[in-house]
Amino acid sequence: MAATLKLEIVTPTGRVYANDVDLVTLPGREGEMGILPQHAPLITLMGTGEVVARRGTQEDRILVTGGFAEITGQRVAILTVFATDEKAIDEAGAEEARRRAEARLQEKLTPEETALAQAALSHSLSQIRIKRRGR
Repeated sequence: MAATLKLEIVTPTGRVYANDVDLVTLPGREGEMGILPQHAPLITLMGTGEVVARRGTQEDRILVTGGFAEITGQRVAILTVFATDEKAIDEAGAEEARRRAEARLQEKLTPEETALAQAALSHSLSQIRIKRRGR
């Protein structure tokens, strides 16, 4: 039995996370999911929220915006539009991104541009929420 899972998080700009972990918690469309080694194979749509990667007593938290996850007994591969490590979130930058996305959504856009602007807005709002939790 495998003791760990290989977790990879990839965006259109490249891989943002790769590590062996004991447990992955991810934001599924239908709610939060916990994944352990030897999980049954599954492909699922992702919601917006935090992926929590646990290695012993250490935790990495990565904010993701949508996408999907492919899960096997040895691997969790996440493909998402945006991904940001919790430690790298700049609250002022997220506020500015929120303002830009809201302004962009007021323009006449193609369906693809609208989807990207909505994803950017969702991601920036999630960043702000994460930075402000615990206050």
